Amino acid sequence: MKKIRMIDLFSGCGGLSEGFMNTGKYTEIAAVEWLKPQVETLRKRMSEKWGEKHANDRVIHFDIQREEELFHGWNQDPQYGTSRGLDYFVNRAKGIDIIVGGPPCQAYSIAGRVRDEKGMKDDYRNYLFEHYLSVVNRYRPKLFVFENVPGILSASPDGEAITDKIEKGFANIGYEILRDLKNALVNASDYGVPQNRKRIIIVGLNKDYFNDPQNTLNLFYTKYLPEEKSDKKISVKEAIGDLPKCIPYFDEEHHNRRISHNTPKCDVSWHVPRYSNPRDMDTFRLLAEDLASGKRKFNSHRISKLYEEKVGSKSPIHRYHVLDPDEPSTTIIAHLYKDGNRFIHYDPSQQRTITVREAARLQTFPDDFEFVGSRGSAYQMIGNAVPVVLAEKIANAIVKLLGGK
Repeated sequence: MKKIRMIDLFSGCGGLSEGFMNTGKYTEIAAVEWLKPQVETLRKRMSEKWGEKHANDRVIHFDIQREEELFHGWNQDPQYGTSRGLDYFVNRAKGIDIIVGGPPCQAYSIAGRVRDEKGMKDDYRNYLFEHYLSVVNRYRPKLFVFENVPGILSASPDGEAITDKIEKGFANIGYEILRDLKNALVNASDYGVPQNRKRIIIVGLNKDYFNDPQNTLNLFYTKYLPEEKSDKKISVKEAIGDLPKCIPYFDEEHHNRRISHNTPKCDVSWHVPRYSNPRDMDTFRLLAEDLASGKRKFNSHRISKLYEEKVGSKSPIHRYHVLDPDEPSTTIIAHLYKDGNRFIHYDPSQQRTITVREAARLQTFPDDFEFVGSRGSAYQMIGNAVPVVLAEKIANAIVKLLGGK
């Protein structure tokens, strides 16, 4: 079978790419990402795991808003170096079949809108989908897959719903998406991901290729994708419980060293606890003990009181959460790069937040997936990624859709 030719936009560290490549049915023609640690991570993965000899060229480090250069190439940019541009790779592959990706979700996130004093109305990321649309229009793939947060359903920064803009924009270039995008909502935990992570998966079909796009889309969302669901939910403990125990190290003499104590040598990379001070470690232990005992006396109100007692100031938001070992995790988010207080390990004796490798496992990255950059960068790219297993299930469903065509 001839492999399906793919471009990954806003690729991040490659969650979508990894999942699609895992099926053995896709080949990545090019990927575009503007954050350097993510670019270097994907280049490393494409080279070492997938044997791509020209990964440094095919994974393009660039700002997608600079469309003309993105398409035609550029020379000696002080930030982005030199590239032949997307046209070169698409022409060399004799066209593409599918574009995948999703613009940054912060502008559409309900939490982001609540925190921003202007409700993210002035955030340029509201309209990055227009550049995604431009790439689709230029290369005319059979279909595209556009992933984002559920908050996109209610986002309307200039008074018009973003989903209406997306539907009209793609309709104007000959692509059709599902009319009611509420039916495009999926929970990753239904697909073998140990995490409750709800996302909108927008599939768009080229009307020149599909005779009855709406019928095909309905089949995708009611048959092909649901057929990929798992038989059972995967719990946090099933995902990370076999990793070696590790405890943050702290004492007054050595605390500036920020190293780990009682951490066995581990064959799995990135499994090192972040620095925690004694106050935080005691808080983590107290909350984990409460969960482990089954008492669960620390509700949101009591956790807020605990924060006030420990820190000496009030917080309007619920700042702590222990991951329940017997349930899928809460949504892994990029905020992890700042702190992990909402991702406390369930073992009271470890009194810490989750490691990079634990976060990666909850996002279903395999243990041989290596992140390039700082620990903060690793947390950020993991939190922003599409879970690899969910991406693989979507990729399988797309194969069925194309087979049906």
